[in-house]
Amino acid sequence: MSASKICVVVVSGSLERLQMAAMVASVAAVSGQEVMVFLSMNALPYFAKGNISKAPHEGEMGRIMEGKKIPEFRTLFEQAVELGDAKIYPCSMAMDVLGIEQVGLEGYLESATGLTKFLHDAQDGQVWTF
Repeated sequence: MSASKICVVVVSGSLERLQMAAMVASVAAVSGQEVMVFLSMNALPYFAKGNISKAPHEGEMGRIMEGKKIPEFRTLFEQAVELGDAKIYPCSMAMDVLGIEQVGLEGYLESATGLTKFLHDAQDGQVWTF
């Protein structure tokens, strides 16, 4: 496992946190770092196929971002996979709780995994939580 591995745990459904998590993942991936992303809790529904709902903002920065032409968090996560070494894993427990099947998630996501497996695989990397 690489010392430059970035592991991102995303549980928030707020625009600012989703956007920052996506920026960390995409910049690290296109910079040649191995990236693992774990989507759970309030973040996971935004990655269901066809979900185009906007994430609520927490404060002023979110309101400002809405009016700017910046790549949306979903786009950044997808680009991290397409342009770099990023793997995005949906949380199997959150999928069960929310009643989401793997076929109902965006195609660039990996197969679901549990938190125990993700943390085991992340043990040699930097872990960022959003």
